[in-house]
Amino acid sequence: MGALNRIIRLAARLMLYLWCSFSILAFVWIAVTSLKTNREFFSNLWGLFKTPQWDNYVQIWTRYNLGTNFGNSLYVVSLSVALILIVSTPAAYVLSRIKFRLSKPITMFVVLGMGVPYQLMLVPLYFTMFRLRMANSLNGLAIVYVALSIPFTVFLLISFFKTLPSVLEEAAYIDGAGPIRTFFSVMLPLGRPGIITAAIFNFISLWNEFLLALTFLQENALFTLPVGIFGLQTSMQYTGNWVALFAGFVIVFVPTLIIFVFLSRQIIEGLTLGAVKE
Repeated sequence: MGALNRIIRLAARLMLYLWCSFSILAFVWIAVTSLKTNREFFSNLWGLFKTPQWDNYVQIWTRYNLGTNFGNSLYVVSLSVALILIVSTPAAYVLSRIKFRLSKPITMFVVLGMGVPYQLMLVPLYFTMFRLRMANSLNGLAIVYVALSIPFTVFLLISFFKTLPSVLEEAAYIDGAGPIRTFFSVMLPLGRPGIITAAIFNFISLWNEFLLALTFLQENALFTLPVGIFGLQTSMQYTGNWVALFAGFVIVFVPTLIIFVFLSRQIIEGLTLGAVKE
């Protein structure tokens, strides 16, 4: 039995190494291709460039309006993540630390919200936003993102807040602090790893979101980065400037890569603490 477990662990580790190697090589290939000329790309698909063509990034940023798309994505995602945390963090604290009659039914209702595919709500969501005159608006898209992201965020933060020690919370109550003061002065600083983890997950998910942005935005000037890349891919069938498209892929991927490189420790800390019960 012990030998079988070692074989399973070795096989799992090998698959993980292979997957990581494939992902790294794929990104390196895309990055190298983005610095080629079109002639170099079609003549030798796997070869290196002779001279790095940084002009591909300049073209994709200015001529193809990817800079505008990047700004739109940064605005709507940052606004959405901020609103998600503002709403979800106090709600998760109340549902996890304060006992009242409807705490469990509300928690179950939130969990059920995670199981509803947003594709099923796409049509009623669109007509609702259209009646509110927010269908073709970045702020309207942010509201949709917030509404659809709250169940997962509340569920994640509930599991995290439950792991926090109650000693400091009880000491604050003894000192005369109410629930609001205790939350902001004691529990919110303690919950920083979980809040950062929730922010990172929501940022990555919304940064790469495509279907909702394509549905709710109709003007080119309002397109987010994934929708802009989709339109760029369509136009490349006529212009043939494929290396610029690879440069666009790099621009889409770099923000999430930076987040993982610099905040991976916070992600692991938030997940591991949230996975342990009292």
